[in-house]
Amino acid sequence: MKRIILAFGISLTLISCSKKMMEDVQGKVEREEIAVVGKIAGRINQILVEEGDFVKKGDTLAILDIPEVAAKKVQVQGAVKSATAQYEMSVRGATANQLKELNAKKAALTEQYQFAKKSLDRLALMVKDSLIPQQQYDEVYAKFQGAQAQLIAVEAEIADVKNGARIEQQMMALGQQDRALGALEEVAVAEKERYILAPQDMKIETITLKLGELALPGYTLFKGSLAQSTYFRFTVPESQLEDFAKGKVVTVEIPYKKMSLSGIIQNVKQIGAYANISSAYPDYDLQDPLFEIIVKPNDLEKSKELLSKSTVLLKR
Repeated sequence: MKRIILAFGISLTLISCSKKMMEDVQGKVEREEIAVVGKIAGRINQILVEEGDFVKKGDTLAILDIPEVAAKKVQVQGAVKSATAQYEMSVRGATANQLKELNAKKAALTEQYQFAKKSLDRLALMVKDSLIPQQQYDEVYAKFQGAQAQLIAVEAEIADVKNGARIEQQMMALGQQDRALGALEEVAVAEKERYILAPQDMKIETITLKLGELALPGYTLFKGSLAQSTYFRFTVPESQLEDFAKGKVVTVEIPYKKMSLSGIIQNVKQIGAYANISSAYPDYDLQDPLFEIIVKPNDLEKSKELLSKSTVLLKR
C-alpha cells in the first residue's frame, strides 16, 4: 500500500513539474528610457507638452526664463559696436573734419616757424656785430626750435591720419572686435539653450518640474521612452533554456489588449549570480540560475502603442 501511495505522489509531482514547464512565461513590456536635461540655469517659463505625449526630434518641450542672458546680450552688443567703430577708425584714419582741423593747425604753426626763422636770421647778424647780447639771440633760437618741432609733429600727425593707424594698432583693434563678436556668439548660444528640445522621437513619461521652478544645469527636466525601442523581457530558469534559442520566432500575448504579436528572440543572457531560481520558483532547484530573454517584436508600429511595464506572456 505504501508503495502505491509513493508512486502516486511521484506521479503527481512529475505531472505538476511538467505542467510548470509547459506554462506560458510571464514578462514585461520594456523600452529604452531617455532623460532630457538643461544646460544652463533658469526658471521654467513655459511647458509645451504633457505626460503621455509623443514628440518628434527637435520639438520644443519647455522654455526657460534666463534674465542674465538678456542683460549680457545688451552689454555685449554695445561692446561689439564700440570695437567695430574703433577698428574702422584705425583703418580709415581721421574724418574729413579732423583732417581739416589738422591742416589749419599746420598752417598756423608754419607761420610761427617762418616768423621765428626770420627773426633768428636778423638777430644772427646783430649778435655777430655785437649789437645785441648773446642771451637775446639764444632766446629767439629756442623759440625757433620749438616752432620747428611743433610743425614736424603736426605734419607727422597728418601723415598718420591720411595713411591710417599703424598696422599694430589695426591688429589690436581687430582683436578687440573679434573678442566682442565671440562674446556675442556665446550669448547667442546661451540664448538658444532657453529652449529645451526633444533629442529623439520619444514619449513623455514624466515631467519633473512645474512652472516657475528653478532648473539647474544637468537636472533632468523630462523623462521619456523611445517609441521604436519596444521589447519584451522574460525570465526563465536554466532548465527551460532549450525552448528559447536565440533567433527563434515566438508569439507574445498581450492580455490587456487581447492581442498577440510575433517576435524574435534577440538575446539570452544570465542574470547576476545573486538572482537564482529560489526567488521566483521556490519549487525548483535552488542552484538553477535565471536567464533573461529579450524578444524584439516584428511589428514595431503595433508595439509602439503598448504600455511600458504591462504584463505579457511568452507562448510555448
